[in-house]
Amino acid sequence: MVEAASQSRPGLLERLAQGPVVCAEGYLFECERRGYLQAGAFVPEVVLEHPEVIEQLHREFVRAGSDVVEAFTYYGHREKLRIIGKEEQLEPLNRQALQIARKVADETGTLLAGDLSNTNVYVGDEESARVVRSMFEEQARWAAEAGVDFIVAETFSFAEEARIALEVIKETGLPAVVTMAAHRYETTPDGYSPEDACRMLEAHGADVVGLNCARGPRTMLPVLRRVREAVSGYVAALPVPYRTTDAEPTFQSLRDPDYHGLPEDRPFPTDLDPFTCNRHEIADFTREAYAMDVRYLGVCCGAGPHHIRAMAEALGRTPEASKYSADMSKHAYMGTDPTLKPEIQELAAKL
Repeated sequence: MVEAASQSRPGLLERLAQGPVVCAEGYLFECERRGYLQAGAFVPEVVLEHPEVIEQLHREFVRAGSDVVEAFTYYGHREKLRIIGKEEQLEPLNRQALQIARKVADETGTLLAGDLSNTNVYVGDEESARVVRSMFEEQARWAAEAGVDFIVAETFSFAEEARIALEVIKETGLPAVVTMAAHRYETTPDGYSPEDACRMLEAHGADVVGLNCARGPRTMLPVLRRVREAVSGYVAALPVPYRTTDAEPTFQSLRDPDYHGLPEDRPFPTDLDPFTCNRHEIADFTREAYAMDVRYLGVCCGAGPHHIRAMAEALGRTPEASKYSADMSKHAYMGTDPTLKPEIQELAAKL
């Protein structure tokens, strides 16, 4: 195993002991929106085809306030590449993603994270457990060899699949952040409530446990409170930036009666725009989550740099991108600056 990216700066656990850590995610959706990734299979081939796009997105998220550069290896596992017939790209894709992330992390003094995700292979039996362990082992090995500071394992529906990922990460000796996706049902397919799953993962040695993806801010908070009460260590919360409701608690379950592009009027994943949270809603979530001592914070699928900046500013920070945070006092029609022409101000009432 190699040393972490830098021994001269505080690691993840030291930073969490001091206060909140912001980790930007959402690379899949953002690359799809920009025209570099195909919705459906959601394989991060952009890492190999347009590495400059990933490097720039890493920089934008750091500039907006992310404390972590997370290598874009989400869904970059053997099963996803098998589906598109490109398993030979597995190792090059992972190593390239880690190299890009490390370059930005080293230049900006941010933490470098490796990433594992749900495999869509695990179904609860011994054979699928063996297969996913092997998949996790190769990705975790490449992450450790790249010198990451910690490894994220995320968006698990099965608690036991998350436990396997955790065991693999612990074998590298690196800190582990393990998060569950809380879907519509009350328990995971293997019978755990979200809080019980997080309690189990903490007991097995996870350094940070919590929730990410699936739920928007409004519907994640009640589950997050239960998780916070159930565990004693650090808790993570990375909602999707969509206006989920009690009736439709996940972004996969959202329905748009005016939309007729997909079965059941379901806008997931490409037509969620009307449901997108604004930056103030993300800021409100951040303050509420941090008030309950949730310290590992971020935004998942659908996140843009403006969401990360709102999160950082809600924590009292002024990242580089805050230079351009909105100042409507200077707006020609809606502003309050005393140098604005009165005649223009009078027009504002007619807008």
